[in-house]
Amino acid sequence: MRIAVTARGPTPQSPVDGRFGRAYWVLIHDDSSGTWDAVDNADARNAVQGAGVRAAQALVAHRVDALLTGVTGPKAFRALEAAGVHVYHGAEGTVEAALQAWRDGQVTRAAASDAVGTP
Repeated sequence: MRIAVTARGPTPQSPVDGRFGRAYWVLIHDDSSGTWDAVDNADARNAVQGAGVRAAQALVAHRVDALLTGVTGPKAFRALEAAGVHVYHGAEGTVEAALQAWRDGQVTRAAASDAVGTP
């Protein structure tokens, strides 16, 4: 399983970035190998519009199964869910701590977006 976590920096010790589309980084943990990949989210972050959808497309291209983040907008949420990426809102602390909270069942899968945006 590949789990993505939005982050303020490129390491697992970085704080979670509460924004999805405009997050600075996305860290991807591969459970089977135990490795981390740091993906700079500059393309989506600097987009004039459509940041969430661009970030969602990047996650799909990286074959991510789940996303831990603070919030997602409605378009990004729909794009992720349509691609089979399970979204979990409310991630906090460091990236490592958010991943552990998810593993411990302390994070609930989102049923809808939770950020204001165009539906």
